[in-house]
Amino acid sequence: MLLIRCPYCEEERSELEFRWAGEAHIARPENIAAISDEEFSEYFFMRDNDKGMVYERWRHIHGCGRFFNAARHSVTDKFHLTYKAGEPKPDEASLLSSSEGAAR
Repeated sequence: MLLIRCPYCEEERSELEFRWAGEAHIARPENIAAISDEEFSEYFFMRDNDKGMVYERWRHIHGCGRFFNAARHSVTDKFHLTYKAGEPKPDEASLLSSSEGAAR
């Protein structure tokens, strides 16, 4: 079982309390009504499926109910950081180096 830290509740809880809500830090169109069908399809349906560090939105549905972002490694499923929605995307190199330092 995974433990996920909610940055709002400030505690680790079982993964069963959370729901994945898609990729984080997606640039949304300024005026969605003005874009073409192809651009809408690209924005709405096409997502990265990277191997390695991914940035995702999660929701603490059985807790505070709030959305937050997480930096998770897609191979190991390890959550390196969770942070409040609206905060900037963390630097991947600093995440990995701080994790390696913590493991030593």
